[in-house]
Parts: sequence; structure tokens; C-alpha cells
Amino acid sequence: MVTSDDDLAVLRRALEQLTGLLREVRADALGDRTPCEQWTVRDLVDHIVAAPTRFGRMVRGESIDWSAPTPAAGDDPAEAFGSQGDDLLQAWREHEGASGPPGLDWQCAEFAVHTWDLAAALGRRTGDLDPEVAERGLAFMQANLTDDNRGPAFGPEQPAPDGAGAYQRIAAVAGREV
Repeated sequence: MVTSDDDLAVLRRALEQLTGLLREVRADALGDRTPCEQWTVRDLVDHIVAAPTRFGRMVRGESIDWSAPTPAAGDDPAEAFGSQGDDLLQAWREHEGASGPPGLDWQCAEFAVHTWDLAAALGRRTGDLDPEVAERGLAFMQANLTDDNRGPAFGPEQPAPDGAGAYQRIAAVAGREV
């Protein structure tokens, strides 16, 4: 299945808005807790920054050790993530259909959930973020995330408050208390 320019535009917006959030992380907040019980802001930032490289390798058909330790994000996580995000987009352009839209939807889900996680850790609202990114990721998670494959990354689905936005809803499906 060919990945369309519209698909890539959604992924690009996911990457751009997460780059913007990474720019908001202050050094004195790196030790703060996040909605992910075991992670500090630093742990979350490291995970976020490593994701585009791993996904790019996946799109290129390379093997990925998802259990390998996550490398440190470095001194400028926003710059590193932006650069690696550009590489991910290039991988999609060069390998159209390598993983098909489900791979891209999985990536939108990953980025949307962690956008909510980071925004929550920073005390920032998500109402101004692109809802299409979260809606696309949410549809993927609702279709593919089951009790059997939640693993340690996702707790049981939580209720979302009435009138919850797209990012709150995807966070709730991912097991976050919103």
C-alpha cells in the first residue's frame, strides 16, 4: 500500500509539534515525574528522541532491538528529534509502502501518546495541538491494542472525562489517568 502525501503530512505535524514541546523542557524539570510511573521527564525525553530513528529503521526494513537501552537525548533534544524526524519522513518517501499506513498510524499513536505524556509533565494543555494526529493514533490503538498485548507500556484503559479532547482520549486508551 502506498503512503500518500496526506499521510506524511499528518506524521510531519506530529513530529513538528513534539519538537515544539521538547523545546519547552527546562533543565530543572528533567527530574520531574511524568504520567508514566517509572519515568522522569528525562527518561521520557530520551524515549521520544530515540523513536524516529527506530521507526526509520523499521520503515527501511532493518531489524530493531526494541528492548535495547534507550540512548541519552543529548544537549539539544529538540534539535536531535527534529533531525531524526526529518530522516524518518525521508525513509517513508524512499520506501513508500514498506510498512504501509498501519506502520505510519502506529507511529502517530506513539507520538500522540507521548505528546500527551510530555505536555502533562510540563503542565501544558493539548487543546492547541493537531487533533488529526491523535485521532489517527487513537483509531490505530482502538483497533490493535488488546488486553493481551498491552505489555508494560500500557496499563488498563482508563475513562476519559466528558468532552475530552483527542489527546486526552488517546492517553486514556493507553492507560493514563486523565
